[in-house]
Amino acid sequence: MIAAETPDGAMDAPAARRNARPLLAILQAELPPTGTVLEIGSGTGHHAAAFIQALHPRRWLPTETTRERRDSIAAWTAVLPPPAPRPMAPRALDASADAEAWPVADCAPLSGMLSVNVIHIAPWNVALGIFAGAMRWLAPGAPLILYGPFHREGRSMSDGNTAFDADLRRQDARLGIRDLERDVLPAAAEAGLAPTAIHEMPANNLCVVLRG
Repeated sequence: MIAAETPDGAMDAPAARRNARPLLAILQAELPPTGTVLEIGSGTGHHAAAFIQALHPRRWLPTETTRERRDSIAAWTAVLPPPAPRPMAPRALDASADAEAWPVADCAPLSGMLSVNVIHIAPWNVALGIFAGAMRWLAPGAPLILYGPFHREGRSMSDGNTAFDADLRRQDARLGIRDLERDVLPAAAEAGLAPTAIHEMPANNLCVVLRG
């Protein structure tokens, strides 16, 4: 699914290589068969390059906050062999910004949104912004899919998650693994989103599917 060698100008992400296949299975089950999927926080671009090939004819819109990461997304896209489908050009998106300002109006309504390993490494207002953006731009009933580590009802899912959470909070008190039942789902509900599936994933991660 992903090129073995890292192309010039691209960044590598071993975690994205590991989780691409199980994530793809969830996307194939949860996404509508057509339309544009917005990826919030596309990171290196591994997923954009891998998923578009399996999910075509859907369109894939990757986004990132930094030029360095948008360049990496473009580099991974550039090495896809023709005539393989390609994701759209990456766009700059700060998910905490006013949802009306998101650069996605030309693709609306979106048929899905995906955010992988974002809400625990960003301040909480980013998660709140994602929920607001989902309600503004998703087609009725289209899924918002969140992937990553979560706490469950005040408990860590593993010793590794506990250590990771502590490390994040040492770096910045605004960061940390979010509690699904105590924080994420109540905030999503306040925005108008409800969980329709919670998939257990490898390495003590979850895929949380929300719909308005």
